[in-house]
Amino acid sequence: MSRKVRELIRQMSRANPLWGAPRIHGELLKLGIEVSQATVSKYMVKPEHRPSQSWRTFLTNHASDIVSIDFFTVPTATFKVLYVFLVLDNARRKIIHFNVTTNPTAAWTGQQIAEAFPWETAPTYLICDNDAIYGYEFTHRLSAMGIEQIRTANHSPWQNPYVERVIGSIRRECLDHVIILNERHLRRVLRDYLDYYHRSRTHLGLEKDCPVPRVVASQRRAISR
Repeated sequence: MSRKVRELIRQMSRANPLWGAPRIHGELLKLGIEVSQATVSKYMVKPEHRPSQSWRTFLTNHASDIVSIDFFTVPTATFKVLYVFLVLDNARRKIIHFNVTTNPTAAWTGQQIAEAFPWETAPTYLICDNDAIYGYEFTHRLSAMGIEQIRTANHSPWQNPYVERVIGSIRRECLDHVIILNERHLRRVLRDYLDYYHRSRTHLGLEKDCPVPRVVASQRRAISR
């Protein structure tokens, strides 16, 4: 085989890391270069890493079609433990739905998803961890709504970063400064915080805008305040 053909095979494999030997072989045949597929495979440049998108790339590319969910706990003044469930829109970092309970179950969690996405507004993907709470009733509800469930690896909260960051913000900016009395009190506190979170709090991931886009005030008006 000539040196030019070998270099062409290497060039094509570098420029198209997703192409395998059959694809490159087919292109060579269309160029009038008669070689065997085995020869192409021999001279291809093998990629150092698997040519697939990273997890971060997946989250970025499909943000508009992804929601994330998670639970976090809140102790009360009477030493009870309340469970807060969040549904987050990854694209705008908007909390679509939340609820509070003392006894979360798979059926209850599935019902929250149905309430969050009525009238065929369900997203394509839903990211959650491997908690046992996401059992059969929950999985069945997602399937009925046409949502593809994507579970993160065990002990890998970094794979669900947006909702984890929101929970951290809720704790640092709100709940760490308040003593919660009961479920009703917690819902009221969270509603007030989420109103601030959506309409006033800027986010680095949104180019320093709010989940609900905030109008830019004039310079004179901003100074007068």
